[in-house]
Amino acid sequence: MSMIGRKSACCPLFLLANALFSAPLFAQYVCDFGNGPLDPAPPAGVTSSEIIERFATRESTFKAARQHYGYTLDVTVETMNGNAVDGTYHQVSEVSVNDRGERTERTTFAPQSTLHSLGLTKEDLDDIRERLPFVLTADHLSQFSIVYVGRQHVDQLDAYVFDVSPKEVLRKDDKKTPNPSPGFKGRVWVDDRDFVIVKTCGKARGDVHAASLSRNAPANLTPTFVTYREQIDGKYWFTTYARADEFLHFPTGGVHIRELVKYSNYKAPPSK
Repeated sequence: MSMIGRKSACCPLFLLANALFSAPLFAQYVCDFGNGPLDPAPPAGVTSSEIIERFATRESTFKAARQHYGYTLDVTVETMNGNAVDGTYHQVSEVSVNDRGERTERTTFAPQSTLHSLGLTKEDLDDIRERLPFVLTADHLSQFSIVYVGRQHVDQLDAYVFDVSPKEVLRKDDKKTPNPSPGFKGRVWVDDRDFVIVKTCGKARGDVHAASLSRNAPANLTPTFVTYREQIDGKYWFTTYARADEFLHFPTGGVHIRELVKYSNYKAPPSK
């Protein structure tokens, strides 16, 4: 489906919504849902560095394994007018991997999109396919600042909690600047028994041209997503669910969006 760049259409209802609600409020609710109180005490019997090292090693294994798995991808994007849905994009596809490791995607359900106040960009679709199943592997640890913030009960699990953000880069003039292609920024929850990431919440990438009114370089914004993982084949923890519910503050006004992404029916690679 060919879609326009994600940008808002200016209209009174969206401007009113923009004035009444804040993006951080919605995003924080999405992140905190299902969480218990945060205990900021240091971890007992293990250091935060050891926790990071252990989950990063597992992340490397999970990333390598997932590249060989097929799955069903179900994407729903809605725009809201108050409590009513006024536009929907919905697509279901089957992702498969052949014996040469090549990945293909076949769309199985795709009714006509009724989104009219924004559109999906290539970056949005790349988020869904590549960046939302975020993995923090051992070889990428040096690119992120990772800070231990405490322990927290999440649904049925007890987890260590870390804040993650891309490190600044050092220019030739010895001045620090933001990473030109920043990655995930947010929070991760690590199961305190198996040392695996079970939940993340944050932005998969940075906003681009956030204040731009130009048609040549339109504002390209991304919401905060919460993702959950489940154990697949008894050994891998893969992302199975991602959700966003937020007002995106475009230069021409706010748009309330809801996004739901499901990764299901993971299929193991064929036996050789």
